[in-house]
Amino acid sequence: MGTKGKVIKCKAAVAWEAGKPLCIEEVEVAPPKAHEVRVQIIATALCHTDAHPINPKFKEALFPVILGHEGAGIVESVGPGVTSFKPGDKVIPLYMAQCGKCKFCLSPLTNFCTKLSLVKNPIVDQELMEDKTSRFTCKGKPIYHFMGTSTFTQYTVVSDINLAKIDDDANLERVCLLGCGFSTGYGAAINTAKVTPGSTCAIFGLGGVGLSAIMGCKVAGASRIIAIDINSEKFTKAKALGATDCLNPRNLHKPIQEVIIEMTKGGVDFALDCAGGPEAMRAALDCTTAGWGTCTFIGVDSEIRGLTISPVELIMGRTINGTCFGGWKSIDSIPKLVTDYKNKIFDLDILVTHTLPFDKINEAFDLMNQGKSIRIVLTF
Repeated sequence: MGTKGKVIKCKAAVAWEAGKPLCIEEVEVAPPKAHEVRVQIIATALCHTDAHPINPKFKEALFPVILGHEGAGIVESVGPGVTSFKPGDKVIPLYMAQCGKCKFCLSPLTNFCTKLSLVKNPIVDQELMEDKTSRFTCKGKPIYHFMGTSTFTQYTVVSDINLAKIDDDANLERVCLLGCGFSTGYGAAINTAKVTPGSTCAIFGLGGVGLSAIMGCKVAGASRIIAIDINSEKFTKAKALGATDCLNPRNLHKPIQEVIIEMTKGGVDFALDCAGGPEAMRAALDCTTAGWGTCTFIGVDSEIRGLTISPVELIMGRTINGTCFGGWKSIDSIPKLVTDYKNKIFDLDILVTHTLPFDKINEAFDLMNQGKSIRIVLTF
């Protein structure tokens, strides 16, 4: 490769300000520094988290920025001190770092890593490289990174602890979904909620994360999976993936939680909220059974300010927990999930409703925001 050690000029989608479409620009991508890897992105999917920073109501965003955190690509070059990667390796960038040395990485109880700020919103964390500078410039201006990944560009630079090496024969247009959406929903059921065989589950929100949570519940052996969404068009896929019942709250004569409590004679064992709005979160908690019901929060609306919970709900034996990246220790787990996909343990193909050229990224955002897609994959 003739690009090692040189600045690469390439195409990227730059968000210059909130409330405006992304701009396809020529950017300069600097060579990787110590413990960094420059990656050619082959495929990147859209996630609602990519839409949060450009929502004018989200006040913490940093501009200009190259968004994107659900991608897959090929190593172009590595910086000094990088031993786990070489040019040509297929890789998935990871917003959930795994340094392998901190107290979180050394604990089996979490997939956190101290590279992540424990006080900042993850959406505005890892906005610069370790030396507090950016590897991207456009029109003479430095451009912020996004979540340590920035996949809306032909080339990106990531830390070597934010990258997983995967099988050489992996289909990058599908396994890019493991960078966020699929892993988050599937892992929420298996690792965080710890869904048990024979149990009843309720899944709120049937986007890519919610459908992946259904797959996780099914793999875990749940006997009843109730899928909930205000868009009934999502029910066909939910049923194909293992949902036993589908409910649209807008078509019911009483609150969704009351309907679920009646259906299950007292509430579900596990509720997973992938919608993130206050009403869905409240309903998810309300529909869990007393005694042992678990409610897992997965998605969070960028505008939500809080949730009111009575201590009595918890005293009655309910548990609330939350998940980030589905509880997977990223570098250890993603290669195994790629192998599981190849072995048909789960289906990523059903989640991809559109494949578009990268230049149509703004059309892709429109489709996502209008609820017309599950996952859109962009290719260069």
